[in-house]
Amino acid sequence: MAKVKTSYVCQSCGHQSSKWMGKCTHCSQWDSFVEEITSTTIKGKTIKKNEPLALSEVSALNINRIKLNDDELNRVLGGGVIPGSLILFGGEPGIGKSTLMLQLALFNAQLKVLYVSGEESAEQIKVRADRISSSANNNTIILTETNVENIVDQVKKIQPQLLIIDSIQTIQTSQLDSTPGSISQIRESTNELLKYGKSNSLPIFLIGHITKEGSLAGPKVLEHMVDTVLQFEGDRNHLYRIIRSTKNRFGSTNELGIYEMVNTGLKEVQNPSKLLMGMRDKGFSGISTAANMEGVRPLFIETQALVSKSAYGTPQRSATGFDLRRLNMLLAVLEKKCGFRMGMEDVFLNITGGIKVEDPASDLSVICAIISSKEDIPIDATTCFAGEVGLSGEIRPVQKIGIRIKEAQKLGFSNIFVSNHNDFTNIKADDSITINKVGRIQEVFEALFA
Repeated sequence: MAKVKTSYVCQSCGHQSSKWMGKCTHCSQWDSFVEEITSTTIKGKTIKKNEPLALSEVSALNINRIKLNDDELNRVLGGGVIPGSLILFGGEPGIGKSTLMLQLALFNAQLKVLYVSGEESAEQIKVRADRISSSANNNTIILTETNVENIVDQVKKIQPQLLIIDSIQTIQTSQLDSTPGSISQIRESTNELLKYGKSNSLPIFLIGHITKEGSLAGPKVLEHMVDTVLQFEGDRNHLYRIIRSTKNRFGSTNELGIYEMVNTGLKEVQNPSKLLMGMRDKGFSGISTAANMEGVRPLFIETQALVSKSAYGTPQRSATGFDLRRLNMLLAVLEKKCGFRMGMEDVFLNITGGIKVEDPASDLSVICAIISSKEDIPIDATTCFAGEVGLSGEIRPVQKIGIRIKEAQKLGFSNIFVSNHNDFTNIKADDSITINKVGRIQEVFEALFA
């Protein structure tokens, strides 16, 4: 006899409770609990037991990655796809998740790819495939199905080398009575795909939706099950899209891939710094260039700031692509340590290209752009910055300063401001660039705005 166990599950955060509650104690959402089947056990069933092993008896894992015809995606994954890995690919609606995954199927003719869609018909996928590539990949197989048992049966027959599920929120299992997209359905469907992929060394891409709060729908229970979580970011009003890795069991989480949206799909950007710095004329104030690092890749990004007198009682603080709390901290440092009165000023900050900056080395570029706008003094377009700003107004060192200086030389910058606490022993720079070593932000302002 089968024994069914049910519980109440929050549809917002996945928190489970033995009884129904009006408000979730974990995420504070109201009326989010739904009764779902959490497990089904069969009495008398024999469970296979694993024996413990000493660490010295465990053989090392030989990783043979599958190289894709996409250098950006290979970089973010850590050099390619690991056989048997489960990869969650999330992003906002309309950002280009399905387009990029279909490109992955069409442009890798060396792989037999099964593309499973629970949202579109085969005819709709064909129209999008013709727009992306006129020459179809004969190794790409399309399946429109939402039942996970039927999907696994077709995978056993077709024996693909890569499986793409679009999307995991539409997949359901017949073993549960809950609706597709619920926590239980997502968890059990993913578990079925996980067991087959691990046992047959089949890499699987799962496309996931984003909630209005900006987190992956599913929610964290799905991220814990997979090996890699990729986040597809970007503003639909901009051309550029970014892939970030927020979890990667087989590589670094600091890498970043950049694409440009064109008529035929998503195009890899090999040298994003030239595009993200913009083509500005001389004489504009409030603009500076940050020498950032994303993993092992140097990325030079244009920072724009606008400072004006507040027309209302409360000054406005707005940041696009930059942490607003960090911006407020930098403004407090400018007022406390440098004497700039920012209390009644509106400050607007923008990182060009729809990029979200996380490298603390952009601090120095941000404060220089703010002072440039406040004093209406332009910064030379051949000057860039790489330094973290501390609460005492000191310029703190950043990692991989040699790579940043080398890339600045390559892009034609003649000046770079860095912390004097960096290690310069192995850095070789020619006469084409001047390395300005500074210890406090006052020294930077004297050099730029004296």
